[in-house]
Amino acid sequence: MLDPFAGAGDARSAARGLDAPGAAERLFAGLEDAGGLVLAVSGGPDSIALMLLARRWREALARDGRRAPNIRVAAVDHGLRADSRKEAQAVVVWAADAGFDGAVLAWEGEKPAARLQERARRARYALLFSHAARVGARVVATAHHADDQAETILFRLLRGSGPSGLAGMAALRERDGLLHARPLLGCAKAELVALCENEGHPFFIDPSNADPRFARARLRALMPLLEAHGLGREALLRLGRRAARAQAALARQAQELGAAARRDDGALDLSGFAGAPGEGLEEALLRVAGAQIEAVGGAPARLDRLEALTDRLARAIERREPCVATLGGALLKLDAQGILRARRETGRRGA
Repeated sequence: MLDPFAGAGDARSAARGLDAPGAAERLFAGLEDAGGLVLAVSGGPDSIALMLLARRWREALARDGRRAPNIRVAAVDHGLRADSRKEAQAVVVWAADAGFDGAVLAWEGEKPAARLQERARRARYALLFSHAARVGARVVATAHHADDQAETILFRLLRGSGPSGLAGMAALRERDGLLHARPLLGCAKAELVALCENEGHPFFIDPSNADPRFARARLRALMPLLEAHGLGREALLRLGRRAARAQAALARQAQELGAAARRDDGALDLSGFAGAPGEGLEEALLRVAGAQIEAVGGAPARLDRLEALTDRLARAIERREPCVATLGGALLKLDAQGILRARRETGRRGA
């Protein structure tokens, strides 16, 4: 269901694929029983294509005598450009033409000067998922596509991510108690633009996508050069597929080892991780420790900090020494017997 790498071939074959019989049904497969679905539509070609494909999907389900989920459209107005409200209102009109109820969600208040795109993205998701909860929708669908996936993998590669990060964006993940779906991750951007053009549907171009002040735009400008040196979209997606396989195998190993180490009182007996680096268990220990932090309400830790913690734990286990550490708002205490106990840290944030 919703394979994040499926169909991400060259743009010409992908374009033919979107017009093939059953293409829309395959893209949205698994979401038939969602109950309610909010489409995040900015007005750009990617999200307009998402809306058009959702309409095809709904029509295909109706032809088969099946009921589609209640589909709504939401346009987020970040208030960062003079025309943003007008564009969001145009999206609502286009949604009505497609047979969907639409709403404009505004990011109110003063806008930050630093890390603007990151904070705008957080605000966008907060608005979308709050809206979905209000209208009784269980799923929010965004129009991330194969080119976005490749850029994400490159961005994370440059930041030194591990297998989890290099696997790219998930096609389906839980967020704020709801589901975030990305049905178009297997589609090239060129085919989504072609879909809009073939249907004669207008769309907007966001100038910030090419603004060199933003890291994503700078990476995007580098893609032709990287492509010429063998690190184009297909190579990055291949890296993502391989990282996803490794991530799945490592996650299974960590889950099994964590379950075997868990005691009745909730603590973990990590004495079996003695000599972890030599036995290839260091990655599993890292994941077990990270899962324990999140289990007590801590925040997901940055990889470099989690690696430093894992190194401390591994040395303490090997030497049969106690170890106390804080990370992500969790307090971890390892005793000399290798028993790890964790709880939510109180009084201050984790280091």
